[in-house]
Amino acid sequence: MKTVGKKFPKRVMRKASLQGKTVLLRADYNVPFENGVITDDYRIRASVPTVQKLLEYGCKVVIISHRGRPKGPESTEFSLEPIALRLSELLGQSVRFVDDCVGPKVRMAVKRAPAHGVVVLENLRFYAEEKANDPEFAARLAKDSGASYFVQDGFGVVHRAHASTSAITMYLPSVAGLLLEREYQAITGAMSHPKRPLLALMGGAKVSDKIPIIKRLIRVADQIIIGGAMANTFLAHRGHNVGASKVEPDQTAVIDDIYDLVHKKVGAEMADNFLVLPTDVAVGAHVDETARRRTVPVTQIPEGNYALDIGDASIERVVAAIDRSQTIIWNGTLGMTEFPHFAHGSARAALALAEHPEKESIIGGGDTAGFVIQWDSRHGESFSHVSTGGGASLELMAGQKLPGIEALLDA
Repeated sequence: MKTVGKKFPKRVMRKASLQGKTVLLRADYNVPFENGVITDDYRIRASVPTVQKLLEYGCKVVIISHRGRPKGPESTEFSLEPIALRLSELLGQSVRFVDDCVGPKVRMAVKRAPAHGVVVLENLRFYAEEKANDPEFAARLAKDSGASYFVQDGFGVVHRAHASTSAITMYLPSVAGLLLEREYQAITGAMSHPKRPLLALMGGAKVSDKIPIIKRLIRVADQIIIGGAMANTFLAHRGHNVGASKVEPDQTAVIDDIYDLVHKKVGAEMADNFLVLPTDVAVGAHVDETARRRTVPVTQIPEGNYALDIGDASIERVVAAIDRSQTIIWNGTLGMTEFPHFAHGSARAALALAEHPEKESIIGGGDTAGFVIQWDSRHGESFSHVSTGGGASLELMAGQKLPGIEALLDA
């Protein structure tokens, strides 16, 4: 049984007259590369159902996206051409690539593309106007694509007001794609109507990045477990010497505020059972793949050592908490998963979730999604929902309004 989210507040594809139209589709193809090769195509695969549905409607599909942080068109290493090739393989049909996203090349390519054709345009961020939310650039995207409708399906970018998420909606009737709708339903469902108990696993590097979501989770969760480098900042706040571990500065008032909210919810005597910190950590003498893993209590972190993962007892506590819970929200890895010796905590959490498909597991985007997809032989299918959005999923979980959703036509 899946968690039911709030009703999607904006118009969706099935409620629009898309049949036979040319559609401008915003996808999120900002995927990782190594030596010019895609290392994780999850976001591309996640877009395929929307593209296929548009093709079923008889649409000509013109896809726009960004990739990386190019300085301009000269940053050819950020081209979307390899992504167009991968999409072609996934769709099982030819995909035309155009090495610009506005201008005469685009107009000609779209005109020549067959009905049921797919065209991928070049990286939007080759133009500074994209991030500037420039209305003239958005107007050119709309006009040169020849589109009658805009479909927003790039969940990973809807928390930003850019030309292809915000200004574009002034020039084309704009609706949500299947992926965007599914992300919204899964995340708001887990936050608003969870099967209980609801457990939140919070990791990653910075407390400051996650203040709004931690505060909201204090209201809605039954238990929160803190891991990752973020745990070091909490442990240091509690008076522990965390050795050479990374501690985020200037968070004392923030963490005091978090504990005030916890005390109001469960009382001071139950605070450590509700907001759970590691009791032991895996340390290394240096931060690289050659570091030897050694588990120590949090009271005995050696001087000069780095806490790089949760320890064995803390891992067992995470697994037991997952066993007790019916809905699990996981955002942020529990250790430095880029080093196999320090991926144990995250791998055991992933295994505990994968072994219980009846539980609702919502895995936030960014590093956590990247880790579980690499870990999972089923490429993420072992979990209820693996989000394609990092910042967007955090902001949606925190109950914030996302500009790229707000700009769409109302339902």
